[in-house]
Formats: sequence, structure tokens, C-alpha cells
Amino acid sequence: MRKNLVFVFFALLCLLAANDILALKPTLPERYKKWLDEEVVYIITPLEKEVFLKLQTDRERDIFTEAFWKNRDSNPASSENEFKTEHYRRINHANHFFGRSAPLPGWKTDRGRIYIILGEPNDIQRFEGKSQVYPCEIWFYQGMTDIGLPPGFNLVFFQEGGVGDYRLYSPTRDGPQALMPSYRGDPIDYMAAYRKLRELEPNVADASMSLIPGDASATLGRPSLSSDLLIQKVEVSPQKQVKDKYAQKFLQYKDIVEVEYTANYIDSQALVKVIKDPSGLYFVHFAIEPERLSVSQFEDKYYTTLKVNGSVINQENKPIYQFERAISLDFDQEKMLTVSRQPLNIHDMFPLIPGTYRFSILVKNEASKEFTSLEQNISIPQDETAARMSSLILGYNVTRTEAKEGRLKPFRLGSFQVYSQPSRVFLKKDSLAVAFQMMNLTPDEKAKGEVKFTFFKEDQEFRSFSRKIGEYPELPNCLEEFSLAEFSPAHCRIKVSLLVDSQEVLSGSDEFDVTYLEQMARPWVSSRTLPNPDDPVYAYLLGSQYFNSGKMEEARQNLEKAYQKKPDSMDIALGLAQVYMVRAEYSRVESLLLPFFSQAQPPKYELFVVLGKAYQSLGQLGKAIEVYDKAISHYGININLLNNLGECYFQLGNANEALRAWEKSLEIDPNQPQVKKNVEALKEKK
Repeated sequence: MRKNLVFVFFALLCLLAANDILALKPTLPERYKKWLDEEVVYIITPLEKEVFLKLQTDRERDIFTEAFWKNRDSNPASSENEFKTEHYRRINHANHFFGRSAPLPGWKTDRGRIYIILGEPNDIQRFEGKSQVYPCEIWFYQGMTDIGLPPGFNLVFFQEGGVGDYRLYSPTRDGPQALMPSYRGDPIDYMAAYRKLRELEPNVADASMSLIPGDASATLGRPSLSSDLLIQKVEVSPQKQVKDKYAQKFLQYKDIVEVEYTANYIDSQALVKVIKDPSGLYFVHFAIEPERLSVSQFEDKYYTTLKVNGSVINQENKPIYQFERAISLDFDQEKMLTVSRQPLNIHDMFPLIPGTYRFSILVKNEASKEFTSLEQNISIPQDETAARMSSLILGYNVTRTEAKEGRLKPFRLGSFQVYSQPSRVFLKKDSLAVAFQMMNLTPDEKAKGEVKFTFFKEDQEFRSFSRKIGEYPELPNCLEEFSLAEFSPAHCRIKVSLLVDSQEVLSGSDEFDVTYLEQMARPWVSSRTLPNPDDPVYAYLLGSQYFNSGKMEEARQNLEKAYQKKPDSMDIALGLAQVYMVRAEYSRVESLLLPFFSQAQPPKYELFVVLGKAYQSLGQLGKAIEVYDKAISHYGININLLNNLGECYFQLGNANEALRAWEKSLEIDPNQPQVKKNVEALKEKK
């Protein structure tokens, strides 16, 4: 009895919790419910439906429906969305012509559903008015191989029992006997039923065993299973025709990307590699290839600007590094003709401190308001003593070059500039370049080590090749090239292993495709060239990353190194000052930042704030007030400056000025509980 009471109590709690959850879930307004459950019910994918139900506002739903139709538009260049127009025409047709003999709207009937999915049949045969065969229709379709359907096929609808609406016929579920009202034969003897039906209606009989004309399996005495597979394919064909990844990206970026971009996600392919520079720095190299490049035109000029935003977030979900790049593209008509035939690859790189991260890139096209993205987990090694092999870079071309003045370029390993495409598709006439790094090898591993290259097709090994590790003159950088002339078109995998005394020490692998095509458009590349590794920008970037990670000693070391090389950099000085503030070394901040206040142009807003807080921490409140007043004169009032001023005046015992600053702050943002308490306390004392 006690167990039953406990169970009932637990069930009641679960019910109450479920009701609470339902109460929190926003009610879907009627027009969106109709859109979801009626208008697009047969063509929306499960992912699209899941995303739509997660949206919180009507604005988000409106933008999503715009994206929904855009991703089905067969001709985006035209002003009309032909797919959407045709879809609603089919719904209207279904509602007008079907469902008259059933208490259902036409779109809910079997014929209405198929008509909405496939459109007008190429031919319809109707069989009515015969007492020995139920009323039925045979719809014939052809020319739909592009969506995975047979070259020609039938769909049969029959009026079961001779009353009600027409139901979709299944050869295996219903069988020929279901089409004849007076048939009394063996219910599992399909051939006997077929022969009887053939006497009555030969065309109906043929379709009753298989919906696919010429289907050999229909002669085996039972209805063809391929017919039921066909019906399943028809039902899901709308979902198979759309790439619904955009829906997931819409949900992910709707609060980040500007409204005009959210309905315009385009797919892309990406490649991310971690490469160690001889200086000891690790760089993240990445390539992203948007599905298409849209540009604006003015007279005979074509142009656009791509905004590339990157972010690196650690395992505690803390931003470690963020950046933004602008890529301006400008073509004349001749160049545009060339570019339009080739995909665009955006190549870039940046240094990163040790750790495991989530790396993401957002690319926005300002001309078309389209966006694309990449997300990938990356790891920078912590241990610099253990032997390690980098991931493989597979390239379709390699050039050997001397790095001018030591400048850095994406996907360059030493003197090897590797040209790689995210898709990793190769022609038989190509040479496959395999580039990688073998780091921290022991003298014994260098002396005895052997690098083995093994190729697999369908997980079956079909070729291998070995070379002594000592034969690579630029170790740790290694490069090998293979002719693909003898490779047959297939999906392949390459494994690279370091063997010592026949034992595998290190290994890495990657996949690629050899295509049957004879020609393929290789991308044109927009690539940044970076300063040499001695440039203080790298110490500054690493120092900032350590600061964001909460590692103040490493941040101090790197930022002091950068400052020694470039003391006139405002960004470096500010970064180092912020470290000193965290370390409570306030007296060092003044000498860092004061030189920038004597320049003609006012320093960054952040310099005013940091210097003012340093003076406050040192008890030099007059100097702090002077700095905050200058900040307000240059950048205008904001709650941070006003609150800091209020604190300074309060500590100096100037209650009137403190009250004035805090009250002004509350006018800007009334939702400041602590500032409200301060104001109330001062007013009580008056």
C-alpha cells in the first residue's frame, strides 16, 4: 500500500512538472498552426518542423517561413518563387476536386496528398460503374528519376467497399482480391485473384500486382514488394529534395546574425588543420568554401564584401579569442566570367594557446545578405615532449617556395605551399600531395623510423608504400606525392604510420574521392599573408588569449614581451595594463597608459576606464575623477563612467556630486539594484 502511495505521489509530481513545462511552451498562433499542420505538412522535413516548434516569436516564425520557401526555390533569380506558387496551386486543386465523397478536406485525402506531393499525373485511367470491380483510378507518372523514383510508375486508388473516398492501394497489404466486391476465393491465393481480376479489367489487374510496369518480381505469384518501397519513396520524396541544414543554422544563429541574413543560409565545405611553426607557435589554418558567391553589379563592375567572424571557445564555454576580417572583392567583366566558373576558397590562419576548443566561423556576404558557417573542435597540444603526428593535409597541387622575409601563409609547411580543397576530390590525372608533421621524435625513432602509406578502398587495402623517416630533409615537415593515374573512381582512405622495428608508433588518416570526371574547376583562393613569427602581434594575441583563459602569469609574460618590442601600440599597452589590474599592480598602469593621453587623438575609451580604475584603487580619487570627466567629454555619458564617478565622489565625502552621478545613471538604466540602494542611503542621510 505504501509503495502504491509513493508511486501515485511520484506520478502526480511528474504530471505537475509536465504541466509546468507545457505552460512555459508558447502557444502556436492559429495561422502558424495551419501553415505547419496543413499547408506544408507533406513537404516539411522532421528537422524543419522541430526547429519551427522551438521558435519563440511570430517574427522568428515569419523569417523561418521565408527561409523555408527560399530553400525550395528552383530559380532564385526570378521575382516569383515558382515552387511556392505551384505548391499552393496543388493544395487548391486537391481541396476543389478531392474529398467530395468523404468528410475530409481534399488535402487530407489520399489522392489529395499524392497530388500535392507529385503534382499532375501524366495520365489517369478511371474505372467506374462496374458491379464486379470497385471504382478505382490508376495514375501514371514518369520523368521523376531525378528525385529517386522509377522512370515510369502507377499509383492506384480505389473506393473500398464501393463507398467513401478513394484510398491508396498497396499490392502487398490489399492484394487484387481487395478490388473485387464479390470475390470469395482463397484470401492468400494472389494469383487466383489476379486471374479473376484480369478477366474483368486487365489494366487494373496488371497494376494490382505491381505499380511498376515491367517489374519481373510480380510474376512470382505474390504482389511485388518493390511497390510498397515505391509508395514509401513517394511519401518522403519532398523531404529528400531539400537540404534542411539551413533550419539548424537558422536556430543556431537567429540571435547572432542580423535579421536580413537569417533566411539566407548557404551551405559550405570547410577544412581546419593545426600546424606548428618552427618558432614553436601553433597556428590554426582554415579554409571555407561557400556553395556560391553572389555579387552586386554597377555598370561593368562586380563587387561584394565578405565579413569573416571567428571565435574560439574553451571547454568552460568561455570566449578565448575572437576576430573579424573584411574581404573586399572587385572584378571587371572579364575577371567575373572566370571567377563565376570557379568556387571561392577563403584561407586564413591564427595562433592559439594550448587547450581544447570549439572553433566557429561565420561568413556574411554583404551584397546578397547570405551567410554560411563552420564549427569544429580543435586541440592544441599541451605536452611538447611526447612524439606527435599532425593531421594530414591532402592537396591537389604543391609549390616549393622560399618564404619571403619569413612571412606566414595558410597551408604552408616550411617550403611546401599546399593547395587543398575542403571537398578533397581528385582527378585521375592529379597527383595527390600528402603533407604532415612528425614532431618530438627521439634519436632512435629518427634513425630507425619508417613512414608507411597505406591506401584503402571500401575498407580494403589495395596499395602501400614506405620511406625512411631520414629521407625527409625538412623534418618535422614531410611531403609525399602520389600519381592517381592507376586509381579507379572511388571513395578512398589513406593511412600514414610511423613504424619503428615494425611497431606502429604514430598514425593518422584522412579520406578522399577519386572522381570519374575528366575536368574539375579548382577554386580561386582569397588568402591572407601574415607577418613573420618574430612580430610582436603574436605575443600580443597569445597574451590576450591567456588573459581570457584566466592564466595571468602566461598573459603577463607574452604581453610584456610584445610591449618591449612595440611600446607605442595602444592595444598592447591596454592588454598589459588589464593584466596588471588583475594582479593588483596598479602603480604600473599609469606609466603604461599616460603616454597615449598626450597624443593629438584621444585614446580608446577602454584606456580611460582602466586608468581611472587604477587611480581609484591607489586612492588617487581626484586623478580618477579627472580621467572620467575627460572620458565623458570625448565619448559621452554612460552608466559605467557615471557609477565610477559616483563612487569617487562618495569616497571623497561629496554626497551631492555622488548623488547627481548615480541618479543620472539610473535615468539611463533604472534596473541597477545596488545603485538604487546607494541613492536611497544618501537621500536618507540628508
